[in-house]
Amino acid sequence: MLNFTVGPVMSSEAVRAIGSEQVPYFRTPEFSEVMFENERMVKHLAHAEEDARVVFLTASGTGSMEAAIMNTLTPQDKALVVNGGSFGQRFVELCEIHEIPFTQLNPQMGHGITKQMLDPFEGQDYTAFVVNLHETSTGVLYDMNLISDFCRRNHLFLIVDAISAFLADSFNMAESGADIMITGSQKALACPPGISLLVLSKRALERVAASKTKCMYFDLKDALRNGERGQTPFTPAVGILRQIHQRLCEIEAAGGAEVETARIAALAADFRHRIKDLPFQQVSYSPSNAVTSLHPTTASAYDIFTILKDEYQIWVCPNGGEMKDKVFRVGHIGALTIDDNSVLIDALYDLKRRNII
Repeated sequence: MLNFTVGPVMSSEAVRAIGSEQVPYFRTPEFSEVMFENERMVKHLAHAEEDARVVFLTASGTGSMEAAIMNTLTPQDKALVVNGGSFGQRFVELCEIHEIPFTQLNPQMGHGITKQMLDPFEGQDYTAFVVNLHETSTGVLYDMNLISDFCRRNHLFLIVDAISAFLADSFNMAESGADIMITGSQKALACPPGISLLVLSKRALERVAASKTKCMYFDLKDALRNGERGQTPFTPAVGILRQIHQRLCEIEAAGGAEVETARIAALAADFRHRIKDLPFQQVSYSPSNAVTSLHPTTASAYDIFTILKDEYQIWVCPNGGEMKDKVFRVGHIGALTIDDNSVLIDALYDLKRRNII
């Protein structure tokens, strides 16, 4: 199997080897040291301030999205929420569930946020801005500089879901003024799914400390207290946290976030250049390095996904809902190479020769 989805993705041999080991007991100084190192390396790769903290949740990315909303926003806030696809819609639903007043920004599918969209909200009574830096369902990477400048001018608390953008696209938490950055184990960290994490700025930590969260499992105050001793409040996905440690060490040894981002960018550029003669239209006008979203002009997107899976043992990423037959996505994150690109591209050209596309 060759995996070009957007998560779970291909893992290195060293990461996979840890997954085959017996899971050790974790209430030990040795595991605490692993967690302290995980926090240090994540902060470094995210370019977070020294006084930032990292919380590791045994949950999907949606768990950390919900934890961010319920621990730092209240009904006294008023948020601007970017809703440009499935994951922006998820933030909308979380704000509704937790009774956070909000206004949606709805860019056209495949398009980003513009200054003209933000201008009406200058100097208004908003307190927070919530965005999926990369809207994974469409492939759009939003303009972080534009958003960051707007939030600074208007003193907005900034929550950034970088689940699929972290390490795939350039992101500097301190320079952008982001108060929370969210990511997950199964994207560019290239580990199995099961862990999501939040990097919290000093301002976010102050909001968490003042919150009155009516939840046990997602109470970040408890998670932060336990993190001071390198532990989690409840039994975590111990094996995945050990795999994350291996992966973070790999990234640091290779040169850090910038080197990993450049590697992924090169894979994306290679793929996009080599499919120019195929009957596909790119969906995103500002694509992330993490994924290429494609609209086939001569075939069903879901049929392409199915045939690649069943006949070529290659996984690409389908979409659901109204985009099921219109868009499929090709990921560029994880342990992929230019040679792997060649295998997929050869398969796509074979589909063309067979008049399937």
